[in-house]
Amino acid sequence: MASPNTSTNTNGSTNGGTDTNASANSNSNWTTTEPLTVAIIGSGIIGTVLALGLASRNIPVKIYEQSGSHRTIGAGIAFTANARECLSRIDPRLEECVTRVATVNGDPGDPNHCMQFVDGYSHDPTLNRGVGSEMGGRKVYRLHAGKRGFEGCHRAEFLGDVLGILPEGVVEWGRRVERYVLPEEDGDGRDEGGKVKLVFYDGGTAEADVVIGCDGIKSRIRQLLFRDTPISNPSYTHKIAFRGLIPMALAISTLGKYRATNQHMYGGPGAHVLHFPVAGQKLMNVVAFVHDPAEWPLSRNMTQPASASELKGAFEKWGPTVRAIIELLTVSEGLDKWAVFDHFEYPAPYYAPPLGETGAGRVCIAGDAAHASSPHHGAGAGIGVEDALALCTALEKARDEIGSGVRGKKEALSAALGAYSNVRLERSQWLVRSSREVCGTYEWVNPEIGPDLERGFEDVKERSHKIWYFDIDGMLGEVEEGYCRLVEAV
Repeated sequence: MASPNTSTNTNGSTNGGTDTNASANSNSNWTTTEPLTVAIIGSGIIGTVLALGLASRNIPVKIYEQSGSHRTIGAGIAFTANARECLSRIDPRLEECVTRVATVNGDPGDPNHCMQFVDGYSHDPTLNRGVGSEMGGRKVYRLHAGKRGFEGCHRAEFLGDVLGILPEGVVEWGRRVERYVLPEEDGDGRDEGGKVKLVFYDGGTAEADVVIGCDGIKSRIRQLLFRDTPISNPSYTHKIAFRGLIPMALAISTLGKYRATNQHMYGGPGAHVLHFPVAGQKLMNVVAFVHDPAEWPLSRNMTQPASASELKGAFEKWGPTVRAIIELLTVSEGLDKWAVFDHFEYPAPYYAPPLGETGAGRVCIAGDAAHASSPHHGAGAGIGVEDALALCTALEKARDEIGSGVRGKKEALSAALGAYSNVRLERSQWLVRSSREVCGTYEWVNPEIGPDLERGFEDVKERSHKIWYFDIDGMLGEVEEGYCRLVEAV
């Protein structure tokens, strides 16, 4: 094994900590004759999806991941019908990955394509009703999410499938970025031949024309872009999510088959609970959100072991059905609590430096690195997938023009990343804000709605439709128009 100060190329040689030609050694398609090479930082969902999309467009790409291997931890995730369409446009195999690991909501013979919202708090404690009985006659608000529009899967299963279809050698593990070095411009300022140099903490280096930070909510690339400013880091939302996976047989015995195998969101004062089936209905994924008035330093790990007592205390006055779900959660294997952070308080002013600023056309951020949101819309990954599709479109356009000699790298890459940033900024940051606001609706603290479930449902519906019924073709048209407009300004 190489020492910590020595990096190993894929051909097995070591070079004392510097990959003098990392791109060529690690990927046979990545050579100095290629018009465009891309380095992605982070092997999460957005990084791997983006890498597959670029590779399928014959754009040489490498992923650099700080972990030593693919990690199997993770909670449930669901893609909307809109996000699935974006995945299929990035690469049709991605839609196949979702289908393979997604779990039908409800009866497999007659799937339930609705998200369901219900009051989980109100009850008469003097009646001493059993689990589910207090729900009798209570209105369930159903929001149709489109065909196969809400099917849960385990995050690690989906990611493992995507990693499995990436070309061999695309991912390099154990690569933690310390900094990047921008190419020095030549005398005429055109900067046509230089590449960005990545410097890793183990002393190794790599080069690429473009660096894309898909390295999550604690993104190193975001920190390097915005340096020592509050924009560099996320902020605590004062919400804690308690998460666990319940064996479906146990969930059914407690809640009944319909409730256990169908997605439900239970609202109430100051908290809410969500559950949906995953793993082919072998497990029920449960997340319980509660308010936390305390601070959570960024230096503290965002995920911590949780105790049953702190969770039960938050829901002790709720109805018997929710209390039963909480009881299941407290005995689930590996119960943890997740401090929810986002980028609401200090949003990024751009995702790629604009023309005239250092790094224009060379560095950008996407997914959670760009616009981490709280999970209350269940759309953070889907919005990141939209980013990936926009980037694939923009970089393919740049690659074609660079390769044909129509444009130089500086012009083409500045226009491509600038167009991506301009098109994605407003929608993705709206999601960050709306995710916080919709949490207030679920938890009856929205001052304009309170516990009025009818008005609350209309609020959720309006916000959800803005996410689900997105004009994908319109976005791609804006990316291409923005590219053409910007490329003339370079």
